[in-house]
Amino acid sequence: MRLPNLTRPTLSARSLRWAFHTYWRFSRGLTMGVRGVVLDEQNRVFLIRHTYVPGWHLPGGGVETGETTEEALRRELLEEACIRLDGEPLTHGVFYNRGASKRDHVVVYVVRAFTVTCRKAPDQEIAEADFFPLDALPEATTQATRRRLAEILEGQVRTATW
Repeated sequence: MRLPNLTRPTLSARSLRWAFHTYWRFSRGLTMGVRGVVLDEQNRVFLIRHTYVPGWHLPGGGVETGETTEEALRRELLEEACIRLDGEPLTHGVFYNRGASKRDHVVVYVVRAFTVTCRKAPDQEIAEADFFPLDALPEATTQATRRRLAEILEGQVRTATW
């Protein structure tokens, strides 16, 4: 009588493991975004207003497959703000963004070394973009943006959520 090889999974065991892995990956997929707190020499912050969502936000966006968060920040700042990083950004924190999904997180960077390559013109995604004094933020600046600024510039306790 031949005994089964218990060290090698059977085809059905491998298939089951693959099915569970696939289910887990797609049902529990993590999404990651980045935002940049871009501060100029006058301590003004760069904000954007999208065409598709209300309020003024920190520039940023999603991290693409195969991209680091810093690469995503560099790409998003060029696309949304015409801002080129000239140095290493400082990581402020990672925040859970339950408003976007149950699995979304946002990495926030502080950017002080940069060059504005040109003035950002309105396009299909960005309605307006500009630097604002911290004591004169647009009224529609989002609460998440205001919290990040207070944490970074006023020393308020950092929260875990966006």
